[in-house]
Amino acid sequence: MEAQSTSGAYLTSNQVLARYSIAPITFYRWQKNTALGFPKPMVINRRKFFRVDDLTAWERERAKVSA
Repeated sequence: MEAQSTSGAYLTSNQVLARYSIAPITFYRWQKNTALGFPKPMVINRRKFFRVDDLTAWERERAKVSA
């Protein structure tokens, strides 16, 4: 199976919350915990947008750490 390229795709904060099924406070803590290495957002007009590619890379890295 070929990996689908999502280059250039972004998710809003609410979409990230839904992607991981987490509460807003958990999301806040993930962003503040530098040891966790959660991807930094792009901020436009005080709204945060997260690159899908960055989130996917972070997920893979977390899977390696927990394995």
